[in-house]
Amino acid sequence: MATRPRRSCLAVPASNERMLAKAATLPADEIVVDLEDGVAHADKERARANLPVARAQRTLAVRVNKGSAADIAAANAVADVIVLPKVESPDDVAAARRLTHLPLEVQIETTLGLVNVEAIAQEQQVEALLFGPGDFAASLGVPVLTIGSGASEYAMARVAVAAKAFGLQAIDGPYAALDDEAGLRTSAERALALGYDGKWAIHPSQLETLHDVFTPNEAEIERARRILATDGAVRLDGDMVDEATKKLAEGVLARAAGHDDVG
Repeated sequence: MATRPRRSCLAVPASNERMLAKAATLPADEIVVDLEDGVAHADKERARANLPVARAQRTLAVRVNKGSAADIAAANAVADVIVLPKVESPDDVAAARRLTHLPLEVQIETTLGLVNVEAIAQEQQVEALLFGPGDFAASLGVPVLTIGSGASEYAMARVAVAAKAFGLQAIDGPYAALDDEAGLRTSAERALALGYDGKWAIHPSQLETLHDVFTPNEAEIERARRILATDGAVRLDGDMVDEATKKLAEGVLARAAGHDDVG
């Protein structure tokens, strides 16, 4: 299992120099410099030329346009990770692997991608599967107009299962209603309950909520430690705990350990 923290993955358009500079100062676990949907077609070349100035406090990822060898070549020089959009088959991943040695994050955001997600998850260099709720809703024909609303729990669960079956992280896509903190929290909590490790953000104001949801709190950490101190099947705080419960506790502590040095 990859251990790179990805509670918050903040997408920043590569065409916006001011936002790139701001992103370098932010406590996101991952900055995703976007060459794809976040950039107007007329600005693609300028966006690629801006990549050398991109920085991140932790992981720097670059989302390329599907099939763009030029994007991948530019990303190779600056990125820790490359994000592949709209992946629909193992061949899409294999084509990118021929152009880069970097780890890959693979976006599952079409119905065909979901049908093939288990095979995609087995490709080499893949560290994480990313669920794309906007493009997936469009692919499925769901009548919503806000990215992140109407997300399919079946699709989200299948992506998470495929990811964890093959030792990958599962990351949820963005919640686009920027003034709806309660909705963002609900969306993040749903993702956490389905086994996701983090979620994309599209504004710095969303980072605090994502960190709060995806980081175990002190009460959860203390309970996990107490569970691990038990032996056999016993009663603890009114619950029956056994070896399966210990595995759950180990997962809580593993998530907590990965974020000790992050605000």
